[in-house]
This record gives sequence, C-alpha cells and structure tokens, in this order.
Amino acid sequence: MDEARARDVLAQAGVVDGPAEGVELLALGENAVFAAGDLVVKVGRGIDRAPELLDRARRELAIASYLAEHGVPAVRAAKAEPLVVDGHPVTVWHRIPAAVRPAEPRDLAELLTLVHALPAPTGFTLPRRELLGGVERWLRLAGDAIDPADAAYLRERRDGFAAAAAALTPRLAPGPIHGDALPRNVHIGPEGPVLVDLETFSSDLREHDLVVMALSRDRYGLDPAAYDGFVAAYGWDVREWDGCGVLRGARETASCAWVAQHAPANPKALVEFERRVASLRDGDAGVRWYPF
Repeated sequence: MDEARARDVLAQAGVVDGPAEGVELLALGENAVFAAGDLVVKVGRGIDRAPELLDRARRELAIASYLAEHGVPAVRAAKAEPLVVDGHPVTVWHRIPAAVRPAEPRDLAELLTLVHALPAPTGFTLPRRELLGGVERWLRLAGDAIDPADAAYLRERRDGFAAAAAALTPRLAPGPIHGDALPRNVHIGPEGPVLVDLETFSSDLREHDLVVMALSRDRYGLDPAAYDGFVAAYGWDVREWDGCGVLRGARETASCAWVAQHAPANPKALVEFERRVASLRDGDAGVRWYPF
C-alpha cells in the first residue's frame, strides 16, 4: 500500500474534515498513519490478501479499552470498532498532545510495571508473543538476495530457540505484555509517559518485554547508564535470569530475518544482514548492530 492508495481510503472513510490530500502523513509502514486535527487515523493493508488484519485492528481497539479500564496511560480509541473501507481496516484514535521531551528507558520501565501488573482481559483473548513467527516469511521475501546457507542457519536457529523458549521457567508470572517494549513506543505528553502502538500486545512471559532493552544495551548502543535507569525503575534486571540468553537469542534471530526481507531492494540492508549473521555464527554477543 502506497501513500496515494492510503489517502484514497482515508477520503472514502469520511472521518476527517476537509480534503484527505491536506492531512499530515505521520508514518507509512504496516499501516498508513495520518494526523487530522485532534484525531489520528490508521489505514491498514488490504484484508483481501491478509484477512487477519481486520481481527488485529479489532483486538487493538479492545486492548485500548482494556488499558483505559485499568488506568494504564495509553493511546485511546475515538471509535470503538474498525471501519472497513474499500477492503482496508481503518481505526480512529484521539491524538496525543505534542511530546514535551524524548522518551527514555526509565519512562518505558514505569509503564511496564503497570502493564505487568494487569490481570488477563475479559471479553477477548490476547495472543501469545510469536516472536519467531515471521522468520519464514521474511526469509522467503529475501529470496536469492541472501546466501542460502545463511537462510538455512537462521531457520535452524529459529527451531532451536523456539523449542528452548517453550521449556523456560520464568522468574515473573506470565501475563499481559506490550510485546515491542522500546522507548520509541512511549510518548511523553504533558501529563507523563503514554504507551503507543498496541498491535504487539500479547499474553506471555513478562521477560519478553525486559530482554528487548538488555539487547538494546548490548547490540544497539544503548548507554549502559540508561539501561541501569531502566532496571532501577522496573526493579529487576532480566540478565540475572538464566533464561535471558534464550529469549535474547530468539529475538536476535528474528531481527536478522526481519532485515533480510529488505535485502533485495536495499544494499545497506544486505550489508547489515551479513554483519548480524556473521556475529551470530561467531558467537560474538558484543558486535554492534545498526539501522540501515
């Protein structure tokens, strides 16, 4: 879905005043996200090819209501149900006031303590966190742009870490998690931190949310002092848990495969993919990974 198609769907939805051409595009990825006055509108990809996207949109709205019910600061839906417009799911949200500062890891930790204290929702079921579920699709999209031996290596890692993760004994009680717990998914408004991007909300090991930041420290250049602030705000360092390496390895595997899908069209993605795979093959946990 390109921007022109998304704007056409937005215009047909009739949820914003004025022409869709003048509405600000905030992001174009899995969804096209538009800002229109005090609303944000998300236009999803066509459900003819991905029918599960309508259920995902319904679940995201249900999650927003569930978080509001329990007082967790998060994005709030302006319409309780998704619209289906010319085959695309469209959801409408209240726009958050402008950020007063960038989000920091400690802000994320404060929100995670609230999320990790939540009971299971009633009326709908949260899915498991299928961290490795996209690996096969991403590798197939990579095609012959990547070395077949690297693809086979990642498939083998996926299978091994999936089995190992299923056998883990958690330190924390399993339950609701954000699923993609990074500062980029926190917005600091005038009243404090707010969770955004609820699509990956799941019910699984709470440690999933904590390993993300440990990996950010080791692979993506997060300042160790910022990580220490995250740990202090949350109250526990997941690296003390003997299952941390398993969830870390699973996430690294998924991250490599995710980069692979971009290799056919982006030479920088191919270079980054090869860097990541080489570091995994060498068992070097300290090699820096980069965006591309």
